[in-house]
Amino acid sequence: VQLQASGGGLVQAGGSLRLSCVGSGRPFGSDVMGWFRQVPGKEREFVAAISWNGGSTLYTDSVKGRFTISRDNAKNTVYLQMNSLKPEDTAVYYCAADRLSEGVVRGQSARYDYWGQGTQVTVSS
Repeated sequence: VQLQASGGGLVQAGGSLRLSCVGSGRPFGSDVMGWFRQVPGKEREFVAAISWNGGSTLYTDSVKGRFTISRDNAKNTVYLQMNSLKPEDTAVYYCAADRLSEGVVRGQSARYDYWGQGTQVTVSS
């Protein structure tokens, strides 16, 4: 079972990136999927999460209005569209799956069972 995140890179402030996370080894279509980020020396931070059918989403306050999470269950893929990027968005971004969500979208990292390897996002000022 694997989650493979991609799409990170170096971008100037105000720019955009689209992260993708492809699941393999099992279907993730019933899971809540989330994105988290981490900078060295700090705890992993919740960014966004989405319910199995995309009907419910949750964002941390600092990204509301700038980031959009979406999913394509046919492709076992979740996306994070990041617009108006700021230097403080610089981090390693991880995707994760909550198998036992029972339909509830949560931001607590301990809820998530499967984690991808992370993709680096660097925003220059």
